[in-house]
Amino acid sequence: MGPAARLAALLAVLALRAGDPTGAAARGDTFSALTSVARALAPERRLLVLLRRYLRGEEARLRDLTRFYDKVLSLHEDSATPVSNPLLAFTLIKRLQSDWRNVVHSLEASENIRALKDGYEKVEQDLPAFEDLEGAARALMRLQDVYMLNVKGLARGVFQRVTGSAVTDLYSPRRLFSLTADDCFQVGKVAYDMGDYYHAIPWLEEAVSLFRGSYGEWKTEDEASLEDALDHLAFAYFQAGNVSCALSLSREFLLYSPDNKRMSRNVLKYEKLLAESPTRVVAEAVIRRPNVPHLQTRDTYEGLCQTLGSQPTHYQIPSLYCSYETNSSPYLLLQPIRKEVIHLEPYVVLYHDFVNDLEAQKIRGLAEPWLQRSVVASGEKQLPVEYRISKSAWLKDTVDPLLVTLDHRIGALTGLDVQPPYAEYLQVVNYGIGGHYEPHFDHATSPTSPLYRMKSGNRVATFMIYNAALFWWNLHRSGEGDGDTLHAGCPVLVGDKWVANKWIHEYGQEFRRPCSSSPED
Repeated sequence: MGPAARLAALLAVLALRAGDPTGAAARGDTFSALTSVARALAPERRLLVLLRRYLRGEEARLRDLTRFYDKVLSLHEDSATPVSNPLLAFTLIKRLQSDWRNVVHSLEASENIRALKDGYEKVEQDLPAFEDLEGAARALMRLQDVYMLNVKGLARGVFQRVTGSAVTDLYSPRRLFSLTADDCFQVGKVAYDMGDYYHAIPWLEEAVSLFRGSYGEWKTEDEASLEDALDHLAFAYFQAGNVSCALSLSREFLLYSPDNKRMSRNVLKYEKLLAESPTRVVAEAVIRRPNVPHLQTRDTYEGLCQTLGSQPTHYQIPSLYCSYETNSSPYLLLQPIRKEVIHLEPYVVLYHDFVNDLEAQKIRGLAEPWLQRSVVASGEKQLPVEYRISKSAWLKDTVDPLLVTLDHRIGALTGLDVQPPYAEYLQVVNYGIGGHYEPHFDHATSPTSPLYRMKSGNRVATFMIYNAALFWWNLHRSGEGDGDTLHAGCPVLVGDKWVANKWIHEYGQEFRRPCSSSPED
């Protein structure tokens, strides 16, 4: 394993820290931070109150309808009831002329549903957007890929990696939560709409299987049906080159919807294709997983995520050591930090217990109201991208005295000037559903990068805090980027992940980290 891969391993899996969700999230960005997802519980609680109120109103209405039904039925069941009785004759005529009309056209039912709809419309602006559903579905596919999770297992609420005959439980929730047929259909449809049949097929297959098992049952909340799932799965198989499966599923579709002309035409088309090329039955195309964006290090990156990284063997490398660090700083003399050198090329240091739980909670609380979708440098712009799913906030040291304390602590440990413009403000990051950051460099690799707008040079070093803290140099002393500092954040399988970054720039460090013309320094 090369240095870049080892560093990716060290940085891939960071601590999971719980946050207290507050504040508001932009619609379409809920999925990108778990604290925003947690906030979505509040509007659903409001919807539950509305539905409970609606159900009580409907229950009272149905009780009254039952009373009316029983009253009229009892008159019809009593054979001794003579219509010659003028009172009974009058009530019969009144019922047929007035009572039944009032029952059928009762405003109570429409008033109940109107109240529910009005309440929903008031809450609607606080609900996740369709983009959130797409983002959450892509997150499940990402977890499926990186951790080699079995789709059937996920649908049952089980997080299992299946490799050949070996089954490994990656996470055992205290309460199993299974997905419905409609849930699986929606995940598969997101992939289907992107033309990603590699992911669409297993999710749609699971949807078809679950819909078959509950065929004939009606669920108010479902958007899709067995016919929908069969339709999408058949075409997905056709697009993937598996005509025989497409034909079989299309024929099944026609059993439920025999008048569908489009599907009838598809059946004829598939039959013709198979008749012209019988080998298609046994030689179906292999569906390849899409690699978008193209990532050369994907196999190494995902392998490290699956094995939870790779720690160095200290006893084999005597130059790696632990110590109590003061860095000759008066600030650290009375309370030195536990330091562990975990890599030499590139130089990576781990500072244990850099912040305590109260400090971590305070930093999260300061950042939460300001969290926005994380972006990356793209040419001269900064844009949100699929390979980085998180939200981040920038905290000035004037926000709270704790941030001043952190700056002093970082400066004392590193010996560097961490005040703007020689360093950036503290960036606090919360990762979302399957939140990740694929392999990347912290330093700018293009002269047009927005990082240079600070006019303080490139990012010479990174100080990453996650209760413990990691420090490494991004640049050689010559100013060239260190290619071995490639690192990543693995998708969050479960839990809530927070990190804070302090990026220190070249300028202002001239006498603290002198330059060198040697490319090895």
